[in-house]
Amino acid sequence: MHQLSLGFSVALTPLNLLLCFIGVLFGTLVGVLPGLGPAATVSLLLPMTFKMEPTGAIIMLAGIMYGAQYGGSTTSILVNIPGEATSVMTCLDGYQMALQGRAGPALGIAAFGSFIAGTLGIVGLQLVAPPLVRMALVFGPPEYFSLMILGMVMLIFLTTGSIIRGLIVASFGFLLSSIGQEIFTGTFRFTLGIYELSDGVGIVPAVMGLFGVSEVLINLETKLGIRSIVKEKITGILPTLQDWKVSIWAILRGTFVGFILGSLPGGGMIISTFASYTLEKKVSKYPEKFGKGAIEGVAGPESANNAAAQASFIPLLTLGIPPNPVLAIMMGALMIHNVIPGPLLMQEHPKLFWGVICSMYIGNIMLLILNLPLIALWVKVLKVPYSILFPLILLICLVGSYCMSNSLVDMVIMILFGIIGYLMKKFRYEMTPLVLAMVLGGMMEPALRRSLIMSDGHFTIFFTRPISLVLLMVTAIILILSFISKSMGKYRRDLRTANDD
Repeated sequence: MHQLSLGFSVALTPLNLLLCFIGVLFGTLVGVLPGLGPAATVSLLLPMTFKMEPTGAIIMLAGIMYGAQYGGSTTSILVNIPGEATSVMTCLDGYQMALQGRAGPALGIAAFGSFIAGTLGIVGLQLVAPPLVRMALVFGPPEYFSLMILGMVMLIFLTTGSIIRGLIVASFGFLLSSIGQEIFTGTFRFTLGIYELSDGVGIVPAVMGLFGVSEVLINLETKLGIRSIVKEKITGILPTLQDWKVSIWAILRGTFVGFILGSLPGGGMIISTFASYTLEKKVSKYPEKFGKGAIEGVAGPESANNAAAQASFIPLLTLGIPPNPVLAIMMGALMIHNVIPGPLLMQEHPKLFWGVICSMYIGNIMLLILNLPLIALWVKVLKVPYSILFPLILLICLVGSYCMSNSLVDMVIMILFGIIGYLMKKFRYEMTPLVLAMVLGGMMEPALRRSLIMSDGHFTIFFTRPISLVLLMVTAIILILSFISKSMGKYRRDLRTANDD
């Protein structure tokens, strides 16, 4: 209770309340507009946070992340276009409900389910984080290095594409993280004589290019015509007692699934929505209703993605491992402010730790109040032409990257990463391992070097310390299982092809 009172005293200051409101409002807008995403928006707004206090900056950026989960349901239900990747499953039943004249209850249960799941997710976050921090405090450099290896491998394992491609992208990210002045000897590496690269490749222009510029480039060759918006007047936003009776258990199950999967490194928010929808279909007495307007098909996934959004802060705040690109960008923002996420964050920066957590309670209330009355406004926002939206994104990217350090080199880096991001999307390479490897690489190398100094250069230190050994064994098991799974899948496909022939 003392920690919560400290957190609310920080979160309820006028400035932090304003920043929280700005964050959730922008997040909802980002979720409503297809083609944007929280990663791109957080990277665009990151330069604005450099003059802020770190607590207020993270409160605003976090609001964008979990606010986008609310907004994504609006387009899924009204337009059948997922505003966010986490709202794909909502399209299946939400849009069918809208066609049946039940857009109001669909939007209402999505908002209330998101609020309930988000709030329960925050309660879980505040209960799980302290004991996890106490456990992590016994970690030394070897354990920390092994933990980050495990986090990266889990992330690559959970990516939707090829594991080999994930490993290639992660390796490229680690290479990029080694650019700059080496911290132990002061040697300059891979700087090509460019002074501005002595501190390494800036994470801000890199992510602005990867997520902002590449999004514009990839959409230039895609026809993004807005589908016809549901014409019926939206009424009855408050769900009926029957709607609640059908949905409440779906909300609770979605919350549990989202919280568990969201705390894992990888695409927890996306995976949790698929898992929740599948679970609801399996436990339902009428599975044939799914895909035809079942309200449980909206309540479960929408609850899952919001619980996962809150749970994803657990590995970042307690272990210093960002589980997704948005939190990797936030981790970069904290490091710019000389705040290092990890086990010591709660001790060294208690106001930031508990202030951010308590701001999520306030942000969820703001989102519930905002989303229901502003549905008519979001419908109008959906009609903004992309010919206006995309040039505006490019302008913000260019100005933001230059203003960070008044350097043309950062603009060039942003443009280069925009092209890299475009090519990665074209050839279906996931960008998540690249961003996380760039962020974690700068932390893994010092941990590795300190471990080798402790052991006089012997790598056996990672296998003689019990916690480090267990983490590496889990990493090896995940890699082996992933390759076995891939081989079995290839064998089944070959066998199926042979049978067809």
